[in-house]
Amino acid sequence: MSSTGHRRHFLAAGLLGGAGLSYLGAEERILLAAMQQGAVAEPALPGTAAQMPRGKIGNIEISRLFLGGNLIGGWAHARDLIYVSRLFKAYNTEDKVFETFAIAESFGINTVLLDPLCQDVYVKYREKTGSNLQSMVCIRPHPDESIVKEQINTVLSKGATLIYTHGEVTDRHVMEGRLGVVARTIELIKEAGVPAGVGSHSLETPKACEEHGVNPDYYVKTFHSDRYWSATPLELREEWCWYKGLRSEHGGYHDNIWCLNAEETAAFFRNVSKPWVAFKVMAAGAIHPRMAFPFAYRNGADFICAGMFDFQIAEDVQIAVDSLRRLEKRDRPWCA
Repeated sequence: MSSTGHRRHFLAAGLLGGAGLSYLGAEERILLAAMQQGAVAEPALPGTAAQMPRGKIGNIEISRLFLGGNLIGGWAHARDLIYVSRLFKAYNTEDKVFETFAIAESFGINTVLLDPLCQDVYVKYREKTGSNLQSMVCIRPHPDESIVKEQINTVLSKGATLIYTHGEVTDRHVMEGRLGVVARTIELIKEAGVPAGVGSHSLETPKACEEHGVNPDYYVKTFHSDRYWSATPLELREEWCWYKGLRSEHGGYHDNIWCLNAEETAAFFRNVSKPWVAFKVMAAGAIHPRMAFPFAYRNGADFICAGMFDFQIAEDVQIAVDSLRRLEKRDRPWCA
């Protein structure tokens, strides 16, 4: 057995222990089974990629569904489960990430959203395969322009196709009255010759950008319904909750909600003509794509960025394609 196989077997055994699978959810069971059996998801049949609808941000054509990067980096929003990030990293070895990219491309997905920390594996994949997989990469807004320029140059040197501002860092600047830092970052990205986006969890961030003329080329904003068990009750939701610490009491914020008011978010974007990339549409795995994808497209999202393991891609793509095919009417016109 290879060292990777040993590591996966050891981790799977450690997670299962003597308790069996009874306490795990469906996705966790599938992932553990794949780790133990060495299962490989299959690429799509020839011609499948052409079925994936696309839109444009600037002159860049992007699949309406594309890959998120949290599963690659191991950043798991797992509420109070302490093992999930470790599990993600054990499963998504470099070879598995390569497989995931290749399968995604075979199904017509042509873009992946990345943190700069995950760009190296993307660079290696493109060099090894000759792929033209695009990337939407975040940078951190900073008052020091030289730091921002250095970030831009670094991610561009590693193949970034589009650049947007990191959601948490952007929200913190807005929360603390430093919208000018965000605005200047957008200007510097545009000066580098690529589409510039604003990322956020809070709706207050795109609201401030529109009110004060920040003028990004697109927005990257969380969007999901609250119809899942662990969602913070409406009366306990607090703006900027993501940056105020996890709550120990039941019902408070505990890494469990990323869109505080979906109706308000959808209503806001109906009056915004810039493309909108919706992410966290499945509330980090709490909402099935069968509900999450139609909800996002129907309520105005131009693109969905979704974290997908290799074994989830085929089903997720089919759901996205079917959702778009069946979408007869939406209040917000397509902006990309």
